[in-house]
Amino acid sequence: MKIKKTSYRTVALSALAISLAGCMAGGPIPSASTPITDNEAKQGAEYHPQFLAEFGGAMTGTQAAYVEQVGKNIAVHSGLGNARESFTVSLLNSSVNNAFAIPGGYIYSTRQLVSLMNNEAELAAVLGHEVGHVAARHSQRRQQAAQRNQLLGIGGAILSGILLGDSGIGDTLSRGFLQGSQLLTLRFSRKQELEADDLGITYLTRAGYDPRAMSTVLASLAAQNALDAQLQGRNNATVPEWASTHPDPASRVQTALAKTQGLGGGVTQRDTFLTRIDGLLYGDDPEQGVIEGSQFIHPQLRLAFTAPQGFYMVNGTRAVSINGQSGKAQLTLAPYAGDLDSYVRQQFTALGGQNSNLAPASIQRTTVNGLRAAYGTARVNNGGSQVDVVVFAYEFANDRAYHFAAITPAGRSATFTSMFQSMRRISQSEAGSVIPRQLDIVTVQRGDTVSGLARRMAYSDAQEQRFRVLNGLGANEGLIAGSKVKLVVRTR
Repeated sequence: MKIKKTSYRTVALSALAISLAGCMAGGPIPSASTPITDNEAKQGAEYHPQFLAEFGGAMTGTQAAYVEQVGKNIAVHSGLGNARESFTVSLLNSSVNNAFAIPGGYIYSTRQLVSLMNNEAELAAVLGHEVGHVAARHSQRRQQAAQRNQLLGIGGAILSGILLGDSGIGDTLSRGFLQGSQLLTLRFSRKQELEADDLGITYLTRAGYDPRAMSTVLASLAAQNALDAQLQGRNNATVPEWASTHPDPASRVQTALAKTQGLGGGVTQRDTFLTRIDGLLYGDDPEQGVIEGSQFIHPQLRLAFTAPQGFYMVNGTRAVSINGQSGKAQLTLAPYAGDLDSYVRQQFTALGGQNSNLAPASIQRTTVNGLRAAYGTARVNNGGSQVDVVVFAYEFANDRAYHFAAITPAGRSATFTSMFQSMRRISQSEAGSVIPRQLDIVTVQRGDTVSGLARRMAYSDAQEQRFRVLNGLGANEGLIAGSKVKLVVRTR
């Protein structure tokens, strides 16, 4: 989570962004040889800086240059005129597994998704998939719907489902307690998603890569989703909607593999890829705060809190999401003028939208671990039931406050009491103890075992499972002496 102001214009970004998740079908696909138009280029250039800001910013250096090189090389095989010069390829400083495309030839992959890949062919597959979305003009075919969504506004979208009584608490929060341009990210159709997979496989084949890379990278993503669900105590492997727009990659693995039958082999460039991503930042960036077990700690903002037992957290650029069966919450900030009561009321107004009278019955003042705090609760009709909405705010300075916005079934708001009471300042020494993780590429030596290498992973739990998923190893698959593998280690 970083300190940023939310802009209504950023809502449109999500409608433009087409990811590995899929798109709404409809309309003929333009010829793949049609060059990117001036209007498309202008549109992409307008949203590109905003999109970078929404997803952690663009990384620089040799790793980012490598991703750019592979992306431009695969774009050439799309048939789009002047593709190498027209495409802009960015490596995003984000700890979620995702990739995106917007009009004008702008394609993106997060560093976390790159970390999950095991060879250059898989990187080319993901970027080729995004090139396919651009070539098929999938974004443009969604803009009419996007403009309708934009009229909702950020605040109105958050509780619209509750106030209109058209969805349950889980559905509302998966749509609502989100952030920035991901707020209205559309669920795209399987038809367009498979279409982009097919185009990516075509580009892989033309470029001389192993076309099976599309299925193997999807398999790794599905395995990571399942592991995340297990580690977070969820009963399904669906990544929270705000964190990733990749619904069900597992269902696409066999489809992608079937498409490659009879296409012949190709190169994977495994060693080259692993060498080039050595040292890549892995997981949360301390500048955005880090999740360690049930605790979130932000060394720059000098704060920490603990999620309730049975809940899991997802850290985003604008906010931290706390999710569980009995409620959902989000920690974020808003402009603060020194009056906590007014601040709390403003957050209720923002949650309810411009046409809502959502307001707390009263505002209570308190102190939490030495911090001045205030909170309020509002009960809202949710179809045939009711829910409680809580805003709990803390003053960290005369001009800086943070708040939780939480929602639970009526009468269950105490679910988050322990979390509200856990917010605290951290010392400089505690902030300095937060050390980021990075990839370390090592060569397997004779006698090395999966369990032995996994013990070097910078985690206290599930070390072998993390190692196997990270390296695309099956449950019973061993190591080959002389091959390279990825470890996750502390940077110092």
